Amino acid sequence: MSEKSKFDSSLTASKHWIAVAVILACGMVAGALILRTSGSSGASAPAAASGHADADSHKDGEHHDEPAAKRDKHKEADNHANGEHHDERAESVARKHEGDEQGHEEERLVKLSAAQSQKVGVVLAKAGSASIRKEVILPGEIRFDEDRTAHVVPRVAGVVASVHARLGEQVAKGQLLAVIQSATVSDQRSELQTAQKRLALAKNTYQREKQLWEEKISAEQDYLQARQALQEAEISVTNVLQKLSAIGAGAGGTSRYELRAPLAGVVVEKHLTVDESVTESTASFTVSDLSSVWAEMNVAAPQLPYVRVGSPVTVRATAFDSSAEGKVAYVGALIGEQTRTAPARVALANPQGVWRPGLFVDVKVLADESQVPIAVDAKAIQRPDGKESVVFVPVDGGYKAQVVQLGRFDGRTTEVTSGLKAGQDYVKDGSFMLKAELGKASAEHTH
Repeated sequence: MSEKSKFDSSLTASKHWIAVAVILACGMVAGALILRTSGSSGASAPAAASGHADADSHKDGEHHDEPAAKRDKHKEADNHANGEHHDERAESVARKHEGDEQGHEEERLVKLSAAQSQKVGVVLAKAGSASIRKEVILPGEIRFDEDRTAHVVPRVAGVVASVHARLGEQVAKGQLLAVIQSATVSDQRSELQTAQKRLALAKNTYQREKQLWEEKISAEQDYLQARQALQEAEISVTNVLQKLSAIGAGAGGTSRYELRAPLAGVVVEKHLTVDESVTESTASFTVSDLSSVWAEMNVAAPQLPYVRVGSPVTVRATAFDSSAEGKVAYVGALIGEQTRTAPARVALANPQGVWRPGLFVDVKVLADESQVPIAVDAKAIQRPDGKESVVFVPVDGGYKAQVVQLGRFDGRTTEVTSGLKAGQDYVKDGSFMLKAELGKASAEHTH
């Protein structure tokens, strides 16, 4: 190897070791720096942590000390705001309630002048004490007074010769109704004539035999026989007269049989025509005295304690406006097996003929009567809204619908338990017109 080559090799090796030394030095420096940095970080970390803790403690202390007054101020402000808000709401509700009451009062007011009130027929009355009657209402029907009604039958067979009474005619007692030709009547009258002739002969014989016996001309036995024959003839005549009287026939000598009215009244039924054959039981006429009728009703078992003989009643027609006062005349002692009711009737005077048999009626029986401190006429009660009961009372400029609470009621009078005072004026007549006007005003206010 040349000197030059050896020099180059030694030069290269020296560079190599220098590079290694530099690298090692750099590594040591880097390691020292790393170790120093780690120590500095470990020492400063607690200090930093302590500093942060102190800062936080300081902040918390300030925050804790500061709000005591601050929070009190906020709370006081909030309470004040809530109080004001509550007062404002209460005042608003009060104003709204007052406005609603005023509006409600206006809705219940009907404005009418005195002239208008008179025109619609408003009549005032005073609320006061009244008698409330508890009544039991029973359905009934007008019927004939059976004690004053007669069903006329011929009582003999025959043929109708003439009819003298018309249906609905008012007849007097004994008035001729019809004439019937009857063979039975003819036979009995012939028998009467025969008996009367025998009686006349027996009388003559008796007178003669009596005179002869008194003059001692004939024997007493002849006188006694004549007397016996006379008595038998008298009995025969009496028997025939009784037969004729039983069938209502007179003692005339023909077959004419007369039907006459047994009492004064109206011919309510007629079933005879001329040349009609009749028997002893043919219904010919019905005559009834309609000056008195019966109102008959059926009384259920729960109502029997209130319906007694002599109880005052009011009978009212259902077909028209008519009523009459009377008393219960009869209550049945037995309850019907099928109807479970007892019959009852009321005797009604009917001088004008208003109560016609067959008319349906309502019979009000007075069950109880009591006195109440405040009551009004039943016509005064109205229900504008269908719920509350009101009575119209006069106020300035019109009438106000006063809400009332009601008690007992008997169809004519109604008890008022609250809403009116004794002696207070109210609208007795014309309240329905005021209700209509109130409805119009409410509809206009709604629109």
